[in-house]
Amino acid sequence: MARQSNGVSAISRVVQILDTFSFEAPFLSLSEISERAGIPMSSAHRIVSELVEHGLLERMPDRSYRVGNRLWEMGSRTPGALGLREIALPYLHAIQSRVRQHTQLLVRSGLDILVIERLSSRDAVVNASIVGGRTPMQLSSSGIVFLATTEDDLVPALLERGLAPLTPTSLRTEAELRAAVERCRRDGYAVSSGWIFEESRGVAVPVRGSQEVTVGALSVVIPNDGSPVDDLVRLLRVAADGISDALLRSYLPPGHPHARPGGVYRQLVSSSQASMEYFEHLLEGHSSGA
Repeated sequence: MARQSNGVSAISRVVQILDTFSFEAPFLSLSEISERAGIPMSSAHRIVSELVEHGLLERMPDRSYRVGNRLWEMGSRTPGALGLREIALPYLHAIQSRVRQHTQLLVRSGLDILVIERLSSRDAVVNASIVGGRTPMQLSSSGIVFLATTEDDLVPALLERGLAPLTPTSLRTEAELRAAVERCRRDGYAVSSGWIFEESRGVAVPVRGSQEVTVGALSVVIPNDGSPVDDLVRLLRVAADGISDALLRSYLPPGHPHARPGGVYRQLVSSSQASMEYFEHLLEGHSSGA
């Protein structure tokens, strides 16, 4: 892989530039990209121009830049987080129809959690999560779920980065963080009461894939009114079990007696039975060279 004179690979610089964009800064000028990425202006100009040429960035009329639609197109082909989203979406709608607050599906990204889907009611309690947004693990019930179900001890890394509490009830010490993780391991779910906004509370359960590995977290954000969460936990667990079962079936090869209709497409697409049969027909035609 080609490397620059400072030892940084060309791909690393591309990632640095793409990482400068966020939901708080969806449009950036070239100088802002250069400054945020820590890359000299001349190098930033060359890389940005190539990214624009390939549709990974788009140049706006005011000469600012934004992430290009081609990145979304590429991401939509993965059977990872977006495949999980497709499978889980009907279950999220079922939960939201009962809860009528916020219903979320999240995956782990390093020491953060990443929202890949969120459904919300207009009169729901405050929740700053957005699709594609990140939250530090220690601030979220979903983050505690991942901490409690991973084999790695991530607490030291979180402490080194800093817990950065946002409210009086946020986790502030190693002891509080470890207690929340152990409580989740014991109960099978996590509750975050007022950790980000004092008036909001998160409740989350794990979504498991092959070999019981936690591949996601299913959560709701509701008013922080101290009401029991037992019914919500049951609702989330039923949905999480359904998602896990659908995931496992999507991993099975076409023709397996327990495979879901649609074969490999089931990992990326959730649609009608007729549509799934059409996709499977396309796959068979492609395999035969038609």
